[in-house]
Amino acid sequence: MKLTDFDFDLPEELIATRPAVPRTSARLLVAEGARITDSVVSSLPDWLRPGDRLVLNDTRVIPARLSGLRHRTSAQGDTTAKISVTLLEPQADGTWSALIKPLKKLKPGEEVVFSDALRAVLEGTSDGQGLLRFNLSGDDFDTALNAAGAMPLPPYIEAKRPADARDNDDYQTVFARNRGAVAAPTASLHFDAALLDEIAARGVSFSHVTLHVGAGTFLPVKVDDVTTHKMHAEWGRVSAEAAREIAETRKAGGRVIPVGTTALRLIETAARDGTIAPWEGDTDIFIYPGFQFRVTDALMTNFHLPKSTLMMLVSALMGQDRVRDIYAHAINHKYRFFSYGDSSLLVPEKP
Repeated sequence: MKLTDFDFDLPEELIATRPAVPRTSARLLVAEGARITDSVVSSLPDWLRPGDRLVLNDTRVIPARLSGLRHRTSAQGDTTAKISVTLLEPQADGTWSALIKPLKKLKPGEEVVFSDALRAVLEGTSDGQGLLRFNLSGDDFDTALNAAGAMPLPPYIEAKRPADARDNDDYQTVFARNRGAVAAPTASLHFDAALLDEIAARGVSFSHVTLHVGAGTFLPVKVDDVTTHKMHAEWGRVSAEAAREIAETRKAGGRVIPVGTTALRLIETAARDGTIAPWEGDTDIFIYPGFQFRVTDALMTNFHLPKSTLMMLVSALMGQDRVRDIYAHAINHKYRFFSYGDSSLLVPEKP
């Protein structure tokens, strides 16, 4: 299985840099078996059945992008350097791992000032990342970070424009609860409260799980034989309540439909032994063609980057040839791609 098997040509103009307004006006490609239907997200309830269950990732994106100044006094006098930081994840000792640019301009023990309230000291480096200890913690840290930080937009959007105030709402789901992600579960960005109410009124249930999406979601696959790729790890939790709800839905004959690849990866991690169970920890599950799905019956997801692990995941669910047809249709019909783009509902044929 080669990396080129998951490649395709995407016209630059189909990469979305802003979401549809309102959220539910985004287009929805529905692929059921061999059939493709062009729809809109606001019509999602029409494609669901009473007894189905949507699994939602309730992670909350933090404003993880920070810009600050490092001050240094030497024999040559006082100097400053601009330092850009992207927070990755908190560590057990209270530090944060972070991408720091330029890392060579910051030495261990030196401080970066991000605002009047927020600053951090570099405690060390490892594998090209820095470990930062901030001057604040708890609610004080959250308040200062919200004031100083910006949303960590994906690289393909940041290459076209900087994050702004609109992204504070646009890049956050309406059901976000648990802080810790540095990338949004983007399929969930299409929902608003009215759509959730309409889905519930149709007899569809919801389960909430948490997977803190990391910056590793944007890392390219660098091996030609995709089966040798090592996935980045992300922290997640499936509560006892969510595991019970998912198991009961399957037992009753309803469909379990994760919203987004993050929710899918998490529930399949929790079901590795064959049945869904409560689970918490770091998951590095890698789903590619040949994977045996234990609890996933369908998937709502956006359109993904060529040669990405997410292309491999949807190919595992639908089949490689089928995904090629789906993506060719999306490109020909000018669907908008990636994090702020349109969505799809993928329903594989039952064997």
